[in-house]
Amino acid sequence: MNHIELFAGCGGLSLGLKHCGYNLTLANELSPMAAESFAYNFLSENLEELARLDLLPSKTVWLNSNHNQLKPRLRENPFTYPPFDDSAGCSDIPEELEDLKGKLVVGSVVELNRLLDNSPELVDKLRTSFGSERGLDLVSGGPPCQSFSMAGLRQKDSDKNTLPWEFAKFVKHTKPKVALLENVTGILRPFKDSEGNAYHAWYEVAKVFASIGYYPLCIHINARFAGIAQNRPRFIMIAVRSDHFEQVKLFQAADSANAKLFDQSLKFYSLVQEQSGSLPFGHLDYFDVSKSKDKALIEQSFLCGLVNHKSVSVKEALDDLRRNGHSEPSEFVKKLNIQFNKLPHRNELLNHEDRNNGEVVRRRFRLYQVLADINDRSVTKAVFSVLRGQSEDVPASVWSLCSPHPFLQENETLSQFSSVEEFVAYLKAHPTKKQTQKALVADSPAPAALSIPDDACHYDKHELRVLTVREMARIQSFPDNFVFRSKITTGGQMRKFEVPQYTQVGNAVPPLLGLRLGESIAKILM
Repeated sequence: MNHIELFAGCGGLSLGLKHCGYNLTLANELSPMAAESFAYNFLSENLEELARLDLLPSKTVWLNSNHNQLKPRLRENPFTYPPFDDSAGCSDIPEELEDLKGKLVVGSVVELNRLLDNSPELVDKLRTSFGSERGLDLVSGGPPCQSFSMAGLRQKDSDKNTLPWEFAKFVKHTKPKVALLENVTGILRPFKDSEGNAYHAWYEVAKVFASIGYYPLCIHINARFAGIAQNRPRFIMIAVRSDHFEQVKLFQAADSANAKLFDQSLKFYSLVQEQSGSLPFGHLDYFDVSKSKDKALIEQSFLCGLVNHKSVSVKEALDDLRRNGHSEPSEFVKKLNIQFNKLPHRNELLNHEDRNNGEVVRRRFRLYQVLADINDRSVTKAVFSVLRGQSEDVPASVWSLCSPHPFLQENETLSQFSSVEEFVAYLKAHPTKKQTQKALVADSPAPAALSIPDDACHYDKHELRVLTVREMARIQSFPDNFVFRSKITTGGQMRKFEVPQYTQVGNAVPPLLGLRLGESIAKILM
């Protein structure tokens, strides 16, 4: 099956698709830092080494750049890329468009669409997967989601809100049998416009896909049901081209779960054809796996692989990576590394270097572990009230729950406090303004928000540290032979455009989820 990957990132979705029978026709990614990881793992190109030798890669091409050398390109701010047709820039797009087959194009999807607007020949190459008898089966991708995220600013008119529409524009050009769009669950929460009216982004995106000839199926899933060690809810839209849909036998039995999933989509499609963009909200629902009725229907459908896997704990994903008394890899880890066996063999475990955690920070991490063990919101609230300087004491009920637990002392030993006064003094000596940092819970999946080192610390009281890139990757279901390249982390103003290793992991579609989605979609590709 032939596919094109947009918003490829480091390659989480592509990795899943690669391992269930999809052939990469073309990939596109904006960030040169994420592209460095993609090129290393999928194209066997070491961009850092090529830059050191002052060479240009052959399989990774820039749509346009401000630089003609690779080294400055790898740290270039992608929001300053010149337009694709700016002759003052340095473009790698070959005259022989056939030479783009199987390559990674670094640049904005907006400019890539402009290139397609101006190149019918390239449109034809992509529609046919460069002359393949099968043509183009799938266009997939997860548009950057900061403006949809509940943790973000959620601005209706943010430039980043246009990216799902750019995705649709690319699909309109290339006409794959199926389009797969992945996004944060926040896209399901309505925005308020300047007049206070609700704006449902997911619904508007579905309308666009219906207007270009696709039946959109919208679902709200959670990666943990697909066997991933993270509580990671996601929005998924699977849009099937109308003429292809009519040929798929899975949808032809009216009483089947597959047909029932698309029943609303077909009616919605007809309404969009009649009313176009004026169709008001309310004519299409999304299926939600948190609802037992919806989950039961999905379990009986071609999407069953998204919901029928047992939950995986953080301990199962990470315990063999502990520094102190590590265990043997779990069955989950063994299976993960066997499942993703099409990457080059690595002789060592990479991306597992510790961050520098100071003494005060380590003592605070132990405190977070205790709060995770107690698992009581009122206790957490009272403790953080002291940590943030908002309170001078904790209630007796909070002290009674905290007192049995050992805390890390200045002499590096773990011991209990003998009085509430000692405990409160300890809290005051470890102030913080951080809002989200917490300890992982060993026997549960990880929380959804894991994209920077500060998001979480280890669950083991002898491992008072943030997670390594490799540990973050394990939680996301990346195999150990997948290597993350470029800077490890960043900060300050650089965060606006740099995508270092931790962020690459956090932004990625979990490969196992990509695999389950790919297997599901393969059932409707003929």
